[in-house]
Order: sequence, then C-alpha cells, then structure tokens
Amino acid sequence: MQLLTQDLRNKLLANGRQQLPLRGTDGEIDFVPVVKLFTPDAGATWLLTEIDPEDSDIAFGLCDLGLGCPEVGSVSLSELASVRGRLGLPVERDRHFKPNKALSDYVLVARRHGVIRT
Repeated sequence: MQLLTQDLRNKLLANGRQQLPLRGTDGEIDFVPVVKLFTPDAGATWLLTEIDPEDSDIAFGLCDLGLGCPEVGSVSLSELASVRGRLGLPVERDRHFKPNKALSDYVLVARRHGVIRT
C-alpha cells in the first residue's frame, strides 16, 4: 500500500499552500488531520495535516514514536517510507481513520496520555 494516495497528497499540499504565508504568525491554521500513518509492529503514529509546498518531502503534524512523548513537528515522507518496525513491517496508512477534531485537540490528548489517541 502506498503511504499517500494522490488525493491525500493533494489535500496535504493544499493545506501547506494555505499555511505558508501564515507560518510563524498568530494566524496559523489549526487543520484537522488529513491522514493517519502508523507502524503495525512498533507503536509509532503520525497525524499529518499538511505538506510543505516548497519541499514536498516534508510533512507536518503530530508525531508519536511510541516513547511516551508525542511532538508536533515535521517529518520526511521518504524517511517514513523506509521505516520498518520490529518485525520488518513498513509504515501503513490507516484507511479507517476519521478525524473528528483539529490537530491541537489531538495534541492536548496526546500530551495528557503520552500517546496519540484517535
């Protein structure tokens, strides 16, 4: 399974284009996550909201490496594609993920519990 379908990539890039002029200001947009990626055998999860239109390998969102301290930040999509868990399984897209709140709400819950909860 490919990590991102063309439709998901387009949505992430559209969000990135909207965010670009607002980056670093109080007007930054608190997007609803577009996609959830995870390692089926390693406990890592990523909720991505946008792709940087100036570098389409860089995505932004809530990242949880399964160590108890989820962080908001950027991640390389090519690096995610190369990640393998303990059993050698690649990162997968959660095809059943239905986001129901803005990224900041997922962040609050993740920081409280030390793990992303969807």
